[in-house]
Amino acid sequence: MKNVAVISLGCDKNRVDTERMLYRITRGGYGICDISDADVIIVNTCAFIESARQESIDTLLSCARLKQTGKCKRLIATGCLPQKYRDELIYAIPEVDAFLGAFEYDKILRAIDGDSAEESAASCTDAACTCEGGDEYSAFCIEENTPRLLTTYPHTAYIKIAEGCNNHCTFCTIPSIRGKYRSRPLADVLREAEGLAKDGVKELILVAQDVTRYGADMGSSLLQLLDGLEKLPLDMIRLLYCYPEQVSDELIEKIAVSDKIAKYIDIPVQHGCDKILKLMNRKTTSGRIIELVDKLHAKGIAVRTTLMTGFPGETESDFDELCEFVRRIRPEYAGVFAYSKENGTAAARLGGHVKKSDKVRRVKKLGGICAGLTREFNESLCGKTIDVLYEDVDYDRDMFVGRARFQSPDVDGRVYFKANGIDVGNFYRVKIDGCDDYDLYGSAEGYDENESA
Repeated sequence: MKNVAVISLGCDKNRVDTERMLYRITRGGYGICDISDADVIIVNTCAFIESARQESIDTLLSCARLKQTGKCKRLIATGCLPQKYRDELIYAIPEVDAFLGAFEYDKILRAIDGDSAEESAASCTDAACTCEGGDEYSAFCIEENTPRLLTTYPHTAYIKIAEGCNNHCTFCTIPSIRGKYRSRPLADVLREAEGLAKDGVKELILVAQDVTRYGADMGSSLLQLLDGLEKLPLDMIRLLYCYPEQVSDELIEKIAVSDKIAKYIDIPVQHGCDKILKLMNRKTTSGRIIELVDKLHAKGIAVRTTLMTGFPGETESDFDELCEFVRRIRPEYAGVFAYSKENGTAAARLGGHVKKSDKVRRVKKLGGICAGLTREFNESLCGKTIDVLYEDVDYDRDMFVGRARFQSPDVDGRVYFKANGIDVGNFYRVKIDGCDDYDLYGSAEGYDENESA
């Protein structure tokens, strides 16, 4: 039996693809192992920006060295990097034995075996599916019907509800890699979610390049999907990657009144200067974003956002406007990135590209502002009691580790707390008595220090 190691890079949408690939591998009779014991290594790559491509290439080259010094006999690259750059990679990294694009995971067993035998052509047989078959739309639907081997905590799972993107932001390569926006059939998503809930998943995290556009291409909507998900035995439903112009008053109210949807939303606003927003082909304005965030905060909904600085044409004045905009909307959490010039995008052809040193300086300053806002949010919680999902133990701190309902895995802060007799995957009431720039500290209700000792 061959042992296979899989390295997953990039976003949570890529993680879901990796989990489906892992299921195929185990069903094919192969063992999953660490790279040091692997006969075959698979790297599921990301190609969104230059730093992601470089990480993917560096990882492939590092794994290639194991073919000379270790047990590994075969190296496979999958996902976005070969989807966009397959021809170049074949010549640039000859150590890689097979390349599979973002819609070719069904060929993974053949790639592991190195078998050149032709596979029978797959076709989509889901009666609820609107794809025409024979194209990437069909490939997506087929792949999304494959079960998964979860790589998250067993009580949490991501569910990809759509593929591709139609927004065509001038800096983004996603449409050229993943294609047009296409939603999964509503019944399809609900079937998968029901199966995950039966398997013990309590937190379901909805992901797509644009979650808010779900269903627009097939006569359904995100609100309909949420209605269906709320009927399942889930404790929490979380929304990531919601474009600001698509966040309606109805969606805000849905989040606010639901006892299952987390009072949290991830909205990538990118910038706060109207000139730059227009150059980015973002279909909103800073004023509308401010109005939207005010509505969310008024309903008690925490906001995470993504901010980009150093976009072509961004002057110091534009950057100052962005900083003031961020101070005005006061997001609870934010990721700050420097613009990355991507060949083939409209932004790459713009004039006024910002020097790297200026981009680095602006990222540092804006990041400091955002960290300060998160610290202020954390301080506002001191003395309050909140729900915390227990996930792990920090032995160095001698504390349990969990997340509040307003914290996403990996990207937001965590809650460290003392407790007696608790179980992983359950929610506990925790009184917050301290914080730092990102994390919260406290004790669960009923905690007895003497009992713990």
